[in-house]
Amino acid sequence: MIKDLWYKNAVVYCLNVGTFMDSNGDGIGDFEGLMRRLDYLSGLGVNCLWLMPFQKSPQRDDGYDISDYYQVDPRYGTLGDFVDFTHEAKQRGIRVMMDLVINHTSDQHPWFQAARRDKSSRYRDYYLWADKKPKDAQSGMVFPGVQKTTWTRDPIAGKYYFHRFYKFQPDLNTQNPEVQEEIRKIMGFYLELGVCGFRMDAMPFVIQTKGTTAAHTERYTMLREFREFLQWRVGDAIILAEANVEPDLNMHYFGDDGDRLQMMFNFWVNQRVFYALASGNSRPLAKALEQTRNRPATAQWANFLRNHDELDLGRLSDEERQIVFEEMGPDKTMQLYDRGIRRRLAPMLDGDRRRLELAYSLLFTLPGTPVIRYGDELGMGDNLRLRERNCARTPMQWSTEPHAGFTRADKPILPVITGGPYGYEQVNAAQQRRDPDSLLNWTERIIRMRHEVPEIGWGDYSVVETGHDHVFAMRYDWRNNSVLVVHNLGAAQTEIEMHLGDKLGRTLINLLGDEHSHADNKGRHHIVLESYGYRWYRVGGLGYLLDRTSY
Repeated sequence: MIKDLWYKNAVVYCLNVGTFMDSNGDGIGDFEGLMRRLDYLSGLGVNCLWLMPFQKSPQRDDGYDISDYYQVDPRYGTLGDFVDFTHEAKQRGIRVMMDLVINHTSDQHPWFQAARRDKSSRYRDYYLWADKKPKDAQSGMVFPGVQKTTWTRDPIAGKYYFHRFYKFQPDLNTQNPEVQEEIRKIMGFYLELGVCGFRMDAMPFVIQTKGTTAAHTERYTMLREFREFLQWRVGDAIILAEANVEPDLNMHYFGDDGDRLQMMFNFWVNQRVFYALASGNSRPLAKALEQTRNRPATAQWANFLRNHDELDLGRLSDEERQIVFEEMGPDKTMQLYDRGIRRRLAPMLDGDRRRLELAYSLLFTLPGTPVIRYGDELGMGDNLRLRERNCARTPMQWSTEPHAGFTRADKPILPVITGGPYGYEQVNAAQQRRDPDSLLNWTERIIRMRHEVPEIGWGDYSVVETGHDHVFAMRYDWRNNSVLVVHNLGAAQTEIEMHLGDKLGRTLINLLGDEHSHADNKGRHHIVLESYGYRWYRVGGLGYLLDRTSY
């Protein structure tokens, strides 16, 4: 059973094949290059890779505009290269999860080309059409400020087609049984090629009714149908959903009996994490964790800090959002879509190593499975001169060689960051591997420790009162073992007093250092936390370190 629930205690690493490693010198990353870096990823300790879209695409939206679901984009390699890669990853104990973009296609996809040219085509109903532009065409846009409408007239069809995203990404009519069958075919195809599951893009839109009527409803039964298909093919395959929804909808996605999605990104908590980092106030974070506590035993949250999109702050209050903007993205060029910040984490935290460690320690100790993004382990920066979200999608910085060792070509797919504190001359994997105190080596150690603390992935959690809003503490209990994690969100050194209320809690063994804590004669722990300090404690005696048989 635990093997089937592997995702409960995994560490996921997200990357874009095109910006990770170029093997043939054409300036674009490929599967051959990625295979050459599998040992690096294995050494880092990640055990699941999430690949952003790699299927054939015009690349107008970084691959999220797919024109052929069954082909690898030629610049990344071939289907044979992909299969070689999944086999090589499996040999190293690394699972491969891929993006499944089935809310929309590229307007170059043969389905749309056939649909627009022939109203009697079987593909006509794969998309959504209207004779006149609906009155609400300016509502529901995913990219406000950049996107102007959700309905665009196609001159060939002579009708308007629906698109939640850019106009070159027409939405699929996912309520059409034939489209649902196509989705199952795509999933079955890649399961046969070795993937362990799918990160499903824009999940609320996928299951939502679409069309010219203003009222749209979610058909949650689709989630169970997808899951049943997956597990019929591969028993431990999973779906990780991108669903930025209110907490009261979570159980609709997971299913009351855990029979729908296995995993969802916890956007609700993510936004409160950034508010906590910006304001030093942990109370809203504690409340968000309580609001998202309810989930089936077999389901799991995926926690993250930054991803390949903007940092979406749309679920915060206007006042909270403004505080995060002022602290982490004060300039308008750093903001996007009237709701988010488009920077990478390191520059958002001013490159402060203490705050970076604090943020990642918090990520790795939140209830759920941590997801990190390529380059985060190095503290990579961004290039705000690039349009929209591309500023945080620059190539991986491997060394001090030209173009950061990413490519031999004169012109890489996106400019490599050069010069300044985040340039590849200063931030790269080769130098950090040789430095025992580097962020890369710190990340490797924290990942190793996360694997050794399964209570975080499996256990029950409670927020522990510290007497300070800026000090956040959580306790996990699982199989008669307990872990306590403490984070100082403030810039000042702080002494806290805690009483864990049980005999086992009289001794706290520091898992990251030698500063263990022993309760006084009243059962109280007195812990001094430095500026932005953090502690991971094993609750109980040293015997735990000698006996791991319970796992």
